[in-house]
Amino acid sequence: MDIQEQLAQLRRRIARIDKKYAGGPKPAPVPAQNPDRPQRYDMAHWLGGCEVETAAGRHFETVRTWERHRRHGSIGIADLTSLPDDLLNEISGGDVPRAAPERWCFLDTETTGLAGGAGTYAFLVGVGAITGEGFQLKQFFMREFGEEPSLLAALAEHLSRFDVLVTYNGKIYDVPLLETRYRMCRARPPFSRLKHVDLLYSARRLWKLRFESCRLVELENQILGVEREGDLPGELIPMVYFEYLRTRQAFKLAPIFHHNAIDILTLACLTAVVPLAFRSPASAPLEHGAELVGLGRWLRKADRLEEALTLFRRAISMRLRDELLFRTLWDVAQLEKKLGRLEAAVAVLADLAAERNPFQCAALEELAKHYEHRERNPAMALEMVLAAQSLHDTEELRRRRARLERRIAATPNRLL
Repeated sequence: MDIQEQLAQLRRRIARIDKKYAGGPKPAPVPAQNPDRPQRYDMAHWLGGCEVETAAGRHFETVRTWERHRRHGSIGIADLTSLPDDLLNEISGGDVPRAAPERWCFLDTETTGLAGGAGTYAFLVGVGAITGEGFQLKQFFMREFGEEPSLLAALAEHLSRFDVLVTYNGKIYDVPLLETRYRMCRARPPFSRLKHVDLLYSARRLWKLRFESCRLVELENQILGVEREGDLPGELIPMVYFEYLRTRQAFKLAPIFHHNAIDILTLACLTAVVPLAFRSPASAPLEHGAELVGLGRWLRKADRLEEALTLFRRAISMRLRDELLFRTLWDVAQLEKKLGRLEAAVAVLADLAAERNPFQCAALEELAKHYEHRERNPAMALEMVLAAQSLHDTEELRRRRARLERRIAATPNRLL
């Protein structure tokens, strides 16, 4: 049987099946919705927002406010309204000018995928702002992909009232993704006029030595003391949104809106912690040694050496794990040397040279240099070199040893 006959048989079989079920029972009509119970598509009921119309179409928005008297863990909402207008200038390297906290906005997105790219949509964008009443959050949501142009248009109009954008990993993820979406919709992205502070980098400098992860939810718990209940893990959010698109059950979106809202509130509260620690390290409410070391390294990079040294010494007096303790002692010695306090540097180097640790050999070599060039004591310098060679022999140490031995041989009376 050739292919044409097979296709003809298949068509006849399909026709018989269609004829058999053509007069079958019709599906039962959907019963009318009880007016006392909201439809599952009724987003306004479940999420407390409303439909918004723009020149580009329609989308959905919600607004939520945390009043001044409320708290988010250790931070009071009222504390946000009293932050200084130049707070973000230092951690941004002078990029952010003076701007009242009311001109800052805090942005986070929920997307259809975590990898980014042109096929990834930001279906929910939250923007938080400090106001006289407290902390206000506006969330822009697209109920289907066709509502994206309207969402983006409303977002651009909303951002026009702010001067500073604060995100958490937004420079790498959120802002590039949104810029791509604007261009895909043939619209101009609204971010170029905003000064952007990505708090992730500062948070890592401060806490990476203490915590294995500096994820926002981790810092929310460890720093602010907030324990989320019923939170939806970020990796499940795309799946839940696609499930909503399939079923149109709006109540399933509530955990996504809540997750986005708390992320943005936490971001705002951490903005009241991180920049203040960098600005006034002596009064920073840091009680863990690893935090002090992290802040000290951050200050050292900013060339605030005396403040860094003070924090390093405070951290050493606390309980540090061994590898961090020895590294911090090494940093103290280097700072003391750079500040011209050689006796203090030598004392720390001597402590490092006295016991087994990753910096013992380097400390012995530094002491050898000191005794050779500063103290003019080749015998003591040679002793340091020999001790260093017993730990780790290098070509530089061999050259230094040979030079010291020649010098000692040439001036035997100096050993008496």
